[in-house]
Amino acid sequence: MLKNLLIKNYALIEHTEIDPDKGLNIITGETGAGKSIMLGALGLLKGGRADSKALFDNEKKCIIEGTFNISSYKLKSTFKDLELDYEKVTILRREITPSGKSRAFINDTPVRLDVLKKISEKLMDIHSQHDTLQLGSNIYQLNLVDAYGQLEKKVEHVFVAYKEYRKTAQSYQQLLDEYNQIKEEFEFNQFQLKELDDANLDDIDQAELEMELEKLENAENIKVALNTVLETLSRSDFSADTSIYSSITDLNGLSDYSKKLSEIRDRLDSCHIELRDIISEIETEEDALFFDQERIFMIKETLDTVYALQQKHRVQDLEELIEKRESIRSKVDKVESFDEALLEAETEKKAAYEALMEIAETLSEARKNAIVPLSEELNKTLADLGMPNGQIQIDHRITEPTVIGIDEVEVLFTANKGRAPQALREVASGGEFSRLMLAIKYILASKTSLPTIIFDEIDTGISGEIAIKVGNIMEEMGKSHQVFTISHLPQIAALGSKHYYVFKDHEGDATVSKIKTLDQEGRINEIAQMIGGAQPSEGAIQSAKDLIGIK
Repeated sequence: MLKNLLIKNYALIEHTEIDPDKGLNIITGETGAGKSIMLGALGLLKGGRADSKALFDNEKKCIIEGTFNISSYKLKSTFKDLELDYEKVTILRREITPSGKSRAFINDTPVRLDVLKKISEKLMDIHSQHDTLQLGSNIYQLNLVDAYGQLEKKVEHVFVAYKEYRKTAQSYQQLLDEYNQIKEEFEFNQFQLKELDDANLDDIDQAELEMELEKLENAENIKVALNTVLETLSRSDFSADTSIYSSITDLNGLSDYSKKLSEIRDRLDSCHIELRDIISEIETEEDALFFDQERIFMIKETLDTVYALQQKHRVQDLEELIEKRESIRSKVDKVESFDEALLEAETEKKAAYEALMEIAETLSEARKNAIVPLSEELNKTLADLGMPNGQIQIDHRITEPTVIGIDEVEVLFTANKGRAPQALREVASGGEFSRLMLAIKYILASKTSLPTIIFDEIDTGISGEIAIKVGNIMEEMGKSHQVFTISHLPQIAALGSKHYYVFKDHEGDATVSKIKTLDQEGRINEIAQMIGGAQPSEGAIQSAKDLIGIK
């Protein structure tokens, strides 16, 4: 329930503040006086578009603030989901700076606009001509059935089940798409893997083979060079081996005369031993070295295979080639194990679908049970609103499951006796739409805790006895819900528990719109003027009193 509304520096309003009644609040005033400005301000609290052009004074910020008692709305979980502190008395505020920047607050906490929308839509239901046109939408009509049958929990369960089903269905489809994609590459990957496995890459030392090949291909040159070295070291008459040995012999005869010479002899002896060892190894190497054409062919064949595979797979070395082989092996193994994964994913999808359908069918049955009594109540209320021949029929059909279930409804309507009902959007006039919407709000008001309902000239196009019936419906709604209505009809204005009058004040430097609460005398005068013009007659004044119920 809206407890207080503050509007500062908005459109033609410099500053106004109202404390609405918990019942039926009437707003009247001349055309153009600014009644719609209040709706615009409330629209900002509902997350509507902000514009600095809407400022009354371009040098000051605009503030729209609504204080609501939300204790009966069961919104604790909503606040928790949005990470907001829940307060029984909640304040929504919207500010627009002269630069056009907009800020939104809930209980003085800055929030994004989408958060403000989610909360405000639970607190206010502004009924405009656009909302009336929504009545022709099948989604809106299905929501109407759900609201009448109080099926919100069942709808939520379907929503959760559908999300789970879509999750499993998407997982299955992604797996299937991946399977089909890699299946197309499977045979090629198998061929590549066999080619890499046949190369026995794990048994190859590429660097060692490359060195051995180079050695074998240069065997003759190496053998010649080694023989030259051996000639110098041991095979010639003046070889290093002979010369060192001779020097050791000479030093042997001198070692008794000098300790230093003895040490030199020992060192030279060590060098001779090392030299003999080197000569022996060179001889062994030279003996073993020969031009092995068959071995050269085998190494070249192995290395050519490795080089070709490295080029084919665009890798730099043997290690990367082995990594590539394992990557291909993983793809091949994945295809071979895909059947089990696909079966598991398909089973999960089927189970989620069956769970969804079970819940959706329960909801569908509840919807079908709500359709007949809803149609009957709507037809009765339409008759009370001056449409005795009006007939509502709600058709129901089963569809493929969606986020809202397996149902689709179509509201059919006729205003004339003997004419078959047709799709509401095709046959209802604007006035009929408005009365039907009023009937819907009236019926739902007895079913659930509706937010503050605001009617914007819903009485357009009606008068006389029908106006009285419309007023009676609104008055009845006002007994259990807070209702605002902007009206031009005295029959409706007279029924309000609180009456606001909107007018333009031209006394200052700029025209401003103001709103004031009318006392009993003010109400009589305003309703009399609505009946008889600016200078109402005694008869109009008396008619106003009669409408209000003053004797």
